[in-house]
Amino acid sequence: MSMRVALGVSGGVAAYKAAELVRRLQQEGIDVQVIMTKSAQEFITPLTFAALTGQKVITEMFGDESAAANVESAIEHIAVAQRIDLLVVAPATANVIAKMARGVADDFLTTLYLATTAPVVLAPAMNVNMWEHAATQENVETLRARGVQVVPPEEGYLACGMTGAGRLASIDAIANAVCGRLGIQNDLGQETIVVTAGPTCEDVDPVRYLTNRSSGKMGYALAQAAVRRGARVILISGPTRLDPPQGVEFVSVRSTEQMHRAVLEQMVGASALIMAAAVADFRPVAPQTKKMKRMNGRATLDLESTPDILADIARIKGDRIIIGFAAETDHVAEHARAKLESKQADLIVANDVTAEGAGFDHDTNIITLYARDGSEKAFPRMPKIDAAQRILDQLRELRGSMAQISATQRAR
Repeated sequence: MSMRVALGVSGGVAAYKAAELVRRLQQEGIDVQVIMTKSAQEFITPLTFAALTGQKVITEMFGDESAAANVESAIEHIAVAQRIDLLVVAPATANVIAKMARGVADDFLTTLYLATTAPVVLAPAMNVNMWEHAATQENVETLRARGVQVVPPEEGYLACGMTGAGRLASIDAIANAVCGRLGIQNDLGQETIVVTAGPTCEDVDPVRYLTNRSSGKMGYALAQAAVRRGARVILISGPTRLDPPQGVEFVSVRSTEQMHRAVLEQMVGASALIMAAAVADFRPVAPQTKKMKRMNGRATLDLESTPDILADIARIKGDRIIIGFAAETDHVAEHARAKLESKQADLIVANDVTAEGAGFDHDTNIITLYARDGSEKAFPRMPKIDAAQRILDQLRELRGSMAQISATQRAR
């Protein structure tokens, strides 16, 4: 599935440049949904954007004025809010910026801003005096404090005849900001990364099995983020309800034994492994071929350990980067450091699954990265796709350090 961006176009002379931005984003493989304010339509027609995107352009809160409002049109802003990966407003007028800063939701664009949890990028464009006015600057700082990324306007000759800051930033600058927030870059283009995700299941009998609460969301976010950054990605996943991200090579498994075999097979041509799967540590010694019947009293299930995938990978590690996960309920740092050493991993991503917003099946995570050099990096709660980016940033740093060490050894 391609990335989805909502492009809000507000009423300013620079509105015509938004058509060029649509094309630029499409060149990055981004699907663009255009939303126009009423004022924007005074400068450029919705038909232009419809022709460029092949999609309906949203211009009204409750659908076309000539058509009766219905339930679908009444909640369309919620549907758009849930399916987009980012909202960009370009050009963003002083009026729209003010409404966003104060929480005014009187049209589709401003309502969408309040309804979405996706990242937001603003590219202001207006008269220099309006841009420099204390009210506008205060509103911009308010939005920045909330995490909105602002692409500052450029200085130059303005449509009003004045010269100064206020001209819409270049299309490349806006597109680069959008791609940066989406994690679209090519800094991992030389990597082939195996990512494991989800739970594994160990059958007890034909109708029962042992598993855990993993949803696979963290592993799938890592696979998606790595593809966006140019890597070749092989996603090995246990059973989940998630669709594989576009661009990955997908391998479906069920048991820990199957994941073990798949990882060993795929690691032959890989440069890195990110073991985000929550594999079952135990399996029944003798799975039953028929359904076990209820009986009075206690039943005993004889368990044995499943294959230790990380430990086996350590034996063939070579110059591969190995990143493991430690989902803990207590003594997180102690267990993470022990796992880092025992598995010979380069990095352990640890989290306390009892912490709010960091357990299984959440859309957010709270992670701490433990490296072999003794360093650790703790991050606050953030969306799992952002946590994935922080992990991949560390992978890139590890690769750079390895290359530097190799170059030093060769020089000797």
